Amino acid sequence: MSSVVTGEAVVLELRPAGFAARGLSILIDIIAQVILAVLLLLLIGNVFDGILDAALTRALLLVVVVLLLVVLPVTVETLTRGKSLGRLVMGLRIVRDDGGAIRFRHAFIRGMLAILEIYMLGGSLAFIVSLFNEKSKRLGDLLAGTYAMRERVVVRPRALAVMPPGLQQWSETADFGRLPDALARRMSQFLASAPKLTPQARHTLSLDLASEASHHVWPPPPGNTPPEDFLHAVIAARRDRDYAAMMRQRERTEATAARLHTLPFS
Repeated sequence: MSSVVTGEAVVLELRPAGFAARGLSILIDIIAQVILAVLLLLLIGNVFDGILDAALTRALLLVVVVLLLVVLPVTVETLTRGKSLGRLVMGLRIVRDDGGAIRFRHAFIRGMLAILEIYMLGGSLAFIVSLFNEKSKRLGDLLAGTYAMRERVVVRPRALAVMPPGLQQWSETADFGRLPDALARRMSQFLASAPKLTPQARHTLSLDLASEASHHVWPPPPGNTPPEDFLHAVIAARRDRDYAAMMRQRERTEATAARLHTLPFS
């Protein structure tokens, strides 16, 4: 994950694409270009059969090559703000280093350098350059100030904290109002990642967090309560209370709006 700070001091979490995903997207683009080149050559051959001499044939071939390797990729990348057929399939997009959309200048630099590092050298130069930077940039990306970003990222839903059965009655009367938000976030993060931890690390972290949270909760939980159950109970009860408070606020707002619409000046 890569963090980008915008001009408004907003932190964007962007995931750079790996070399394998970029390589596969380029391969799809090349296959599409080859198919399009064959179709164009067949069309030219059928239309101008027996009319073209050798010099004009070479000129048309050069036009087709320039059109497919430079004009078409740069145009598509500019109009779609960093997309191509291969990137659309792989869920990638070319963006600037600051996370913004690319323009013609960026697409043109990348397109010109692609002739050297991808088509002429078979992708070897792009592979070597991408090994020495964390965002898998090729030479064209380094000069244009761009990189490939993953657009389709699977985010697994975080499991909600569940109230342990033995702590339901205690949680209804306990006071959690003094629990700091930063500590509550750490507790939630621990509960989400707890199944991935070793038993010893899981027990140690739960004990430390429970000891820290106990200073902000009153009355304390029943004796012999496992520390992880205590954390589950605090987070679940705090979440339910916040949700109930938000629903009450929403009901009051809707009731006030309904009364205002019944006044004569409505």
